[in-house]
Amino acid sequence: MKLLKNEELLKLNNKILNAYKDKDIVLGNGNVDSPIILIGEAPGAKEVEQRKPFVGQAGKYLNEFLTTLEIKREKVYITNIVKYRPTKESAKTGKLINRPPTEKEIEKFVDFLFAEICIIDPEVLVTLGNTPLKGIFQNDVKIGDVHGEMLQAEIDRKPYKVFPLYHPAAILYKRDLKDTYLKDLHILKGILSEMGVNI
Repeated sequence: MKLLKNEELLKLNNKILNAYKDKDIVLGNGNVDSPIILIGEAPGAKEVEQRKPFVGQAGKYLNEFLTTLEIKREKVYITNIVKYRPTKESAKTGKLINRPPTEKEIEKFVDFLFAEICIIDPEVLVTLGNTPLKGIFQNDVKIGDVHGEMLQAEIDRKPYKVFPLYHPAAILYKRDLKDTYLKDLHILKGILSEMGVNI
């Protein structure tokens, strides 16, 4: 099963790389047999440098939260909806800085994400922030309205459970979100336990 998934993922990843030869692409990474997928919005500078999702500052917070869930990072599969780093020029320094992906960028990558989800075929999708949430539900759902609740989405005619969390980077800018985040993580931990999900 793992071999088949790896083969399918390799084909998909080659398609992505061929479609965006002019971009620094950061592909999904982790355990292809994981019962959960963590889906972020897009890579940042550190992710591009190391070619892995969530290795920068947000990755440190993500690792903390995985510790709260008592899950080892290598046991889960982690990806982003947009596979390259969206940037803009800083008005202060003139250097390139991160920006949220545009709707057009989300649309370009959403089919790739759906294909990735269907290959991994997890029991729960954990979205991190607004961008992957909007991509999966194809509408203007907001993280502030649905975080910490188990939702359901249909991908390629199959129902998937979706648990939205704030993006780990949000805590860098809003310290008061940390308590909310921890509360949501404990809800998720309880749900995974009830479902008998072993990671």
